[in-house]
Amino acid sequence: MTKREIITPEGRHALYEQHAYSAAIKSGDLLFVSGQVGSLPDGKPEPDFKRQVELAFANLQATLSAAGCTLNDIVDVTTFHTDPQHQFDTIMAVKQKMFPSAPYPNWTAVGVTWLSGFDFEIKVIARIPTKN
Repeated sequence: MTKREIITPEGRHALYEQHAYSAAIKSGDLLFVSGQVGSLPDGKPEPDFKRQVELAFANLQATLSAAGCTLNDIVDVTTFHTDPQHQFDTIMAVKQKMFPSAPYPNWTAVGVTWLSGFDFEIKVIARIPTKN
């Protein structure tokens, strides 16, 4: 059985402790990243939607970095949206900045009714690069 290793980025320990989950789990050469949201330093949601999406990606990048990964190592993405019809254009503009060219990761977008006060959440699976 492959041993699981908890990955936690700098500066967000209290958030994970408070809600009793890991930021990411490394299993073999795969990294499973929990849903990342656009939270302010106090853990509350960023009120501006575009900025909330940008912060969620920044938090994602920090978690990936803690495991030695980048956005280029992402294989699969799932995003959760509280109002996909009205949020789609904003999300796509931020997504284009994060993933400007192919090959793009797999992506599944899911409309939901509740995200604990947030309007966007992103979770991913990444392949951890081999060190040569």
